[in-house]
Amino acid sequence: MKKLLVSSARKALPMGAVRRLEEGYRKSRVRLVRARYGDPAKNLNVIAVTGTNGKTTTLCYLNEILKEAGYKTAMFTTAVIEVAGNSRINDLNATVALTSEMQRFFRDARRAKVDYTLLEVTSHALQQHKLDGVPIKVAIMTNLTQDHLDYHKTMENYAAAKAKLFQGEPEFIVLNRDDEWFEYFDKYHAGAQKITYGKSDDAEAKIVHTKLYRKGSEARVVVDHQTTINLATALPGEFNVYNLTAATAAAYLLGLKVDDIIEGAANLEGVPGRFERVETDKDFDVIVDYAHTPDGLEKFLIASKAITKNRIILVFGACGDRDREKRPIMGEIAAKLADRIILTDEESYNEDPDKIRAEIMKGIESAKGDGKTTEISDRREAIKKGLDAAKKGDMVLITGMGHEKFRIIKGEREPWNDADVVRELLS
Repeated sequence: MKKLLVSSARKALPMGAVRRLEEGYRKSRVRLVRARYGDPAKNLNVIAVTGTNGKTTTLCYLNEILKEAGYKTAMFTTAVIEVAGNSRINDLNATVALTSEMQRFFRDARRAKVDYTLLEVTSHALQQHKLDGVPIKVAIMTNLTQDHLDYHKTMENYAAAKAKLFQGEPEFIVLNRDDEWFEYFDKYHAGAQKITYGKSDDAEAKIVHTKLYRKGSEARVVVDHQTTINLATALPGEFNVYNLTAATAAAYLLGLKVDDIIEGAANLEGVPGRFERVETDKDFDVIVDYAHTPDGLEKFLIASKAITKNRIILVFGACGDRDREKRPIMGEIAAKLADRIILTDEESYNEDPDKIRAEIMKGIESAKGDGKTTEISDRREAIKKGLDAAKKGDMVLITGMGHEKFRIIKGEREPWNDADVVRELLS
């Protein structure tokens, strides 16, 4: 009945009026739900990370650093939900949950008397006012690249939605100085201090040296031109060095000791579905990753090629009911950077999976990668094909699903986890 009323209103009213009604409804609903739970976020110290890629990993680094410094934390990310050290995989298939679920999380954090609450914040959540009334102590921006244009329509609208995190003048702001949208976000003011990070000479947390390994990375970061922090992490790839530096910059602003930053960063052994190495007895590597945007896929492939002795075999697809424009772009990136491609289905939701693959294939063909591409709709069979094709020194990359424990096909939810499928196939 509710959907029917909304649909009727959209048909009968001008678009501007519909948007105002939706905006009013969302704001009032958030206020009502907050009140029902006693406004549990009111006195929490909230650290929020937004951006297209790297949000989960940045928060996981910061969570470990804070715990190393002796603080009690709560954390809500796409991959992991944790309260006072009790951690579980996020199986909600959403970065920011329903308003009521988020208020329950805040309630649990308050009851656990945590010192810091860490949140991964999407443009959708900000646009839909899901975090209205949540006091932000630290706001971190990772990067802005193409995604969610099915919802936001333009990159400018996408950026404007992200910017809502910074409009309330949080006490501290952390920005990526090397991101092409840096100037857009730099116009917002922090209540106390703003810090930038990156390789740029203008970055206040400057990455002056990196060393990348097959199973980790090292970085030297100089903060405020005076404090040198030598970092080592079990997570490979330059993009993870950026995530680690964002967390380091935030920890520095919070006044944490350098030794705690170093030890906390080293404590993070991995993030579910983020460059997740599946342990096998084979002489090739198998990596599962959540990469589902053009920028995320490109950075993941570049990082993998830098540490792989032989070929990159990529098993990937794209999600249905989402930004269609990115599909051929991702196909082109795959064709340019992977040695072998197995094109398959991911989550089609209510969309025709054949059409999704066809749109990806256009990009592969435009980059002349169709000769090294095999199309297999069944994801299990596609993963098996990739594993069977692998030889000594190769790296099999399986992207798109990451940590997820189920997928939605034709509107139906079915149990699924890429890493588990790999282990089953190789057992």
